[in-house]
Amino acid sequence: MDSNIAHTLSLMAEAHPYREAVIFPEGRDAFGRVAYTRLTYQQLDEASTCMARGLMAYGIRDGMRTAFLVKPSLEFFITTFALFKAKAVPVLIDPGIGLRNMRRCLAESEAEAFVGIPAAHAARILFRWKGGGWKRKVSISRRALFGDISLKDLERAGRRFHKVPLEPATEDEVAAILFTSGSTGAPKGAVYTHGNFLAQVQLLKDTLGIQPGERDLCTFPLFALFAPALGMSAVIPEMDFTRPKDVDPEKIAEAIWNFGISNMFGSPALIKTVAQYGVDHRWQFPTLRRVISAGAPVQAEVIEQFRRLVPENCFLYTPYGATESLPVAIAESHMILRETSQLTEQGFGICVGTVVPRTDVRIIRISDHPIPEWDPELELPVGVVGEVVVSGEQVTTRYYRREGANQLAKIRDPSTGRIWHRLGDLGYFDEQGRLWFCGRKTHRVQTQDGDLFTINCEGVFNKHPLVARTALVGIGPRGAEKPLLCVEPRRRLTATEETQLFIELKKIGESYAHTRNIKLFLTHESFPVDIRHNAKIFREKLKSWAEAQWRKKSLSPAGAAFLERPSSSN
Repeated sequence: MDSNIAHTLSLMAEAHPYREAVIFPEGRDAFGRVAYTRLTYQQLDEASTCMARGLMAYGIRDGMRTAFLVKPSLEFFITTFALFKAKAVPVLIDPGIGLRNMRRCLAESEAEAFVGIPAAHAARILFRWKGGGWKRKVSISRRALFGDISLKDLERAGRRFHKVPLEPATEDEVAAILFTSGSTGAPKGAVYTHGNFLAQVQLLKDTLGIQPGERDLCTFPLFALFAPALGMSAVIPEMDFTRPKDVDPEKIAEAIWNFGISNMFGSPALIKTVAQYGVDHRWQFPTLRRVISAGAPVQAEVIEQFRRLVPENCFLYTPYGATESLPVAIAESHMILRETSQLTEQGFGICVGTVVPRTDVRIIRISDHPIPEWDPELELPVGVVGEVVVSGEQVTTRYYRREGANQLAKIRDPSTGRIWHRLGDLGYFDEQGRLWFCGRKTHRVQTQDGDLFTINCEGVFNKHPLVARTALVGIGPRGAEKPLLCVEPRRRLTATEETQLFIELKKIGESYAHTRNIKLFLTHESFPVDIRHNAKIFREKLKSWAEAQWRKKSLSPAGAAFLERPSSSN
């Protein structure tokens, strides 16, 4: 049996050849109506097969690591499935990670081929991205702009070599290298096998109840690739995919209404933007049956707002996982709003739901050092916060060319041979078997009185009506850090309002044992966030900023009444 992830597309083309696979906006007519281009499953399958043969004829074939920088488009889908069919290994890097990180990731991946739009090729030349030495360069355009061969030339080659067989793939063969966003350190290339992708597809189908024939609004390019594999029609909205929080809500709503969207994926930032605008304009999305939001914790307030736009029987899921392992657990909005959000406000962390089938999750003692082999003695009892580790068919087992990262993130079980992945997250299981997230391990504040966990502490303060969100950071040396709470207010505050806010937050903190010693506060107009989802807080940047304020003794005079000043020893 062919285990190539692209084989799922071929199966759909056989079963439903004329069903739309991808629907893409191509502009507007004189009346402002969106004009769409589209591919059926049969068209997408045939076009990607033709291109796969063209790639192979050109020399991009089995195992060749291929940098892939193409914007969401029909060509994005065709080329991705073509690379899988040719058994090349696409290297997927978020362009928002910055030029320096992009250059380092390309070099680290040792990619030998570069497939991209002309603008990506121009950047490759201008910024001297070398990869592993570009042996093949494909320009995704009608002409070979900055590349050696164009999309049109590949199609011609594919037609000439129409009898070249496409070799099947095994589950263990490498399918792609996906780089992490680098929100907690340098981006790392997670090595995905075809088996990892197939397991992800099956888990999403089983846990979310996705049915073939649904129409999916894809606002995140990588998730969009799952739509054809799941039998859905992928509708791509008009938006800048690198800035989901700045999306135009009316264009999202337009796509939902135009196509009767039943499934929608969006980052927490996008969901928040659409929810706030939609509630203000009294929108309703009666066709939505399922909304999925991932990439960062979703505030209960945002979930409640979005629920006002959808039918009662619509499910709003918040999957938990990471680039290296997704999904791990899933929570649904009804449980969050009725049961767990109140506990979040009391400092219990964020409930990320129950573990998905065929997946094993354990909580182990917190350690910043490598753990070469699994030992049952590592496990912690129910209710105790520790490090979250996961094992399953969807979990990647290594990073590419990052032996140090592999040693820190992977634990081998000598009795079974399986690999446990250390998520780098802190959490615990409650008595009901639900998993709770308490923040990143590297973000914990290590004070003289013990560790403080970011999510548990922030949940207590986030309930204040003037607070949009908070971020706990540590000032000073590890083991003797002073906890400082960065506060992003909902609006610009006067000095008097800021003073009063700090007084009220200090009083809130004194009500709970784990927040009682948080006495330092700073307001920050807009937290730095990750590029991929525009929602995950860059706490490292906030920490550096707060430390600079502390060193300069330039903390807000409004909070001086109880903001400790640094002593000469600091």
